[in-house]
Amino acid sequence: MSPHASNQPAKASGTYRIGGDLPVNRLGYGSMQLAGPGVWGMPEDPAEAVRVLRRAVELGVTFIDTADSYGPFVCEMLIKEALHPYADDLVIASKAGLVRGGPEDWQSLGLPKYLRQQCEMSLRYLGLDCIPLHQLHRIDPEVPFEDQLGVLIQFQQEGKIRHIGLSEVTVEQIETARQITPIATVQNLYNVSTRDAEPVLEYCERNDLGFIPWYPMATGDLARPGGPLETISAEYGATPAQLALAWLLRRSPVMLPIPGTSSMAHLEENLASAEVELTDDWFETLTRAS
Repeated sequence: MSPHASNQPAKASGTYRIGGDLPVNRLGYGSMQLAGPGVWGMPEDPAEAVRVLRRAVELGVTFIDTADSYGPFVCEMLIKEALHPYADDLVIASKAGLVRGGPEDWQSLGLPKYLRQQCEMSLRYLGLDCIPLHQLHRIDPEVPFEDQLGVLIQFQQEGKIRHIGLSEVTVEQIETARQITPIATVQNLYNVSTRDAEPVLEYCERNDLGFIPWYPMATGDLARPGGPLETISAEYGATPAQLALAWLLRRSPVMLPIPGTSSMAHLEENLASAEVELTDDWFETLTRAS
């Protein structure tokens, strides 16, 4: 752990400019866990969710990720309640493209009329005139990709979206999208123990696209008794989750981890990971261990 721990640890993660013009502290916050069980409905303690969001910003978070489907709309409403009017340096990213039928029920839906409705609703629930980063949550295989992107492009032209992002895509899909419109970020499943998206991350590095790893704190077998994370934890006095986040931040300058939690203690623990400085040897050990 850095001896220079600050009141705003997220700043220690360094900065990245989304789309080349939106600077954020690289360690952000993902809001999904603020909704009720199964990411459905209101949380048991909405006031605590508001306190967690405010504390995240106090600790230096300038990038918050959410989606219309979280709740649905619950997380966007909580963000507005907690943080509106927003600080000038706060970047909120939302998503559309999944429809909810109940707890843990997620289906892709990319009909242009639906995407337009959801974007308009996100603007209302967030209290924004323009969403800084709006992401296509999933590509709907039953709707032409260019039609799904077309809605986001229209909103961009109308001044309701600043930058467009994609989620759970392949390199080929990113390239197809970039032939149609500039893409600022990609959000795929990626963590220290699950790296199927490595080719996508490498593509993002080469082309300076922000890479947002969801489920960033998963450690898998690396945290088993006697495993590398346990060994490193003992040396650093850091938790396996903190080490997993520190590894992500070290892995790439375009990496924008968004660990989420509804717990104040876990929030503070997660953000302290920005001040964990892995040695070259331990970084390589974790990189090879997976």
